[in-house]
Amino acid sequence: MFAIAPPVQPSVAIAGSDERFPVRRIFCVGRNYAEHSREMGGNPDREPPFFFTKPADTVVDSGARIPYPPATSDLHHEAELVVALGKGGSFVSEAEALALVWGYAAGNDLTRRDLQAEAKAARRPWDMAKGFDNSAVVGPLTRAEGREWAGRIRCLVGDEVRQDGQLADMIWPVAGVIAYLSRLVMLQPGDLIFTGTPAGVGPIVRGETCVVEIDGLEPAAVTLV
Repeated sequence: MFAIAPPVQPSVAIAGSDERFPVRRIFCVGRNYAEHSREMGGNPDREPPFFFTKPADTVVDSGARIPYPPATSDLHHEAELVVALGKGGSFVSEAEALALVWGYAAGNDLTRRDLQAEAKAARRPWDMAKGFDNSAVVGPLTRAEGREWAGRIRCLVGDEVRQDGQLADMIWPVAGVIAYLSRLVMLQPGDLIFTGTPAGVGPIVRGETCVVEIDGLEPAAVTLV
């Protein structure tokens, strides 16, 4: 028995199905494309992967209209491949890592860039820059157990292409990301991993629609109102 009503289970859509995928946690990889690492002031030749999190209930389905978030005047898009785990584990090897994968989706790691810059300057956590309401846009999942996803990743704001890259350009591929993260936490079914964004991140404003496209996956679209 609970003292208050338990929260609704966060979930994301599954392509071609009325079923939904329950979300347990959301992990995000920072600076996993060399050019993006450089544009954010990093050194891709020296940095191992690092992670931050978003609350599970920040997930937003593709096609949603969401309010422009408070406390920012510089909201940025970050196009990403999202990995959904159907199995868990700890200290998983790269050879074993893809066996944990249930499927993939296009995603958008919305970021209050001005708050992130302030946090970096003050050496403070990024939580309020990354983990705010409606900040994890996830398109419908495509089931693809046991393999890496390949192809082109793009982000469009209106008709303008803002980001255009290849998933093969990730510094740490999906297997490497899963293996490394599994040494930090016990991974569980229902975990999502945002795998990083290519160069070209930039602002989106009220009235604009932002669409993330990845070859072979359903798009992740969101409109700011």
